[in-house]
Amino acid sequence: MEKLRCLVIEDEPLAQDVLSGYISSVHSLELTGICADALEATQFLRDNPVDLLFLDINLPTMSGLKFLKTLSQAPLVIFTTAYPEFAVEGFETDAVDYLVKPYSFERFLKAVNKATDRMDMLLERLQMNQQVKTVIELFGPEPTGFLILRADKRLHKVNLADINYLEATGDYIKVFTREKCMVIHETFKVMLEQLPGEFFIRIHKSFIIPLHRIVYLEGNQVKIGDAMIPIGAMYKDALFKKLNLLHE
Repeated sequence: MEKLRCLVIEDEPLAQDVLSGYISSVHSLELTGICADALEATQFLRDNPVDLLFLDINLPTMSGLKFLKTLSQAPLVIFTTAYPEFAVEGFETDAVDYLVKPYSFERFLKAVNKATDRMDMLLERLQMNQQVKTVIELFGPEPTGFLILRADKRLHKVNLADINYLEATGDYIKVFTREKCMVIHETFKVMLEQLPGEFFIRIHKSFIIPLHRIVYLEGNQVKIGDAMIPIGAMYKDALFKKLNLLHE
């Protein structure tokens, strides 16, 4: 992970020097600025990226607690103060830690480790969100609409988004949804005419799949839910072109 960019917001020169020294001693931290009050810090944050604030609570003009509430997207925060009675209110802001002056380097390092862990968790969550976004961009969004299918002498409404895959078996089709499997008397040709082509594709003589339900591709198979579906040789190029994995 890259260094955490730190901003010290502290009006006492001695406390500024202590924090500056501590930060310079930790390889994973980078001191990007020191501000003496909330107004100066507000301007600094507008112009500079910051990952971690070392924020004094007792500041001139505006307290650190009030200043933090003015930020729409606050960095991680470690409060520093000489007043332990503010600790409860400080933690209610979801602060990483609360350092009571005077604090040792060991106590400072413990707070920094908490901040590093919190940042790792946030980055992991961001990465997961990006992976989900990539899957949506690659395999497509969920389709809207529904089909009316006759099975078991009943007419069933089946949402297109709930279909996992369809399997041909003789003169019948098994329709596997998220909750159940139903058997209908129909041909693949007729079924393909009913399914929107931008969302569904035939990948085998016996299988039709929805693009949005693809988990991953491996060799000549595709993972759909808990099932591994074979990809027929004559259908593979069409599938890969559909997924922009093979270009004309």
